[in-house]
Amino acid sequence: MLALSDVRAGYGDAVVLDGISLEVPENGSLAILGRNGVGKSTLLLTIMGYTRLHKGAVAWQGRNISHLPAHQRARLGIGWVAQEREIFPSLTLEENLTVAARPGDWNLPKVYQLFPRLAERRANLGSQLSGGEQQMLAIARALMTNPSLLMLDEPLEGLAPIIVEELAASLKNLKGIATLVVEQHTEIALSLTEEAVVIERGRIVHRARSADFARDSAALERHVGLKVT
Repeated sequence: MLALSDVRAGYGDAVVLDGISLEVPENGSLAILGRNGVGKSTLLLTIMGYTRLHKGAVAWQGRNISHLPAHQRARLGIGWVAQEREIFPSLTLEENLTVAARPGDWNLPKVYQLFPRLAERRANLGSQLSGGEQQMLAIARALMTNPSLLMLDEPLEGLAPIIVEELAASLKNLKGIATLVVEQHTEIALSLTEEAVVIERGRIVHRARSADFARDSAALERHVGLKVT
């Protein structure tokens, strides 16, 4: 579904990603792991078209989209939840959802089923929501665009442990959609995905099935600094 081939990209003349190649199949799932500042978020921004592509190609369903603007990539079925969430504070929760709605299986009843907490808060303004509720709303709003691929940038960052558990459980229930997850909670990211890659200094330095990587304590400590006891 999504394929990056030898991608070299960054901001202006500054190169952040250098030779990235990866694939996400239909209904597949991929965790993007690594320490802070290695290019994980830049990778998602590159897929969406917000960085300067110096070399390589981004392909979507066999079509080269390297030079398409972000809004056209979104219309093709690439959903993105930014690290900053970027909900509309002056709109109600439900207005935040309906403003992004496009035809497809994901609609208000379905996102409320996935996130029951949002149904309870549907009349509240975006500015009246907690951090966890804003994150659920950001994910639900992306789903309302009915994407074929959902990209999540640090969806669990800064959330209370109980909210992390609740949100992770909801993400595990996503069906019929491919996911690409950037996340510092390595163990949770691996539990949510089938495959994983580790980025270091803008390059992929490790690839593995998520289940295998989760059991490889030496590789976890070497690549992401996670000590498994």
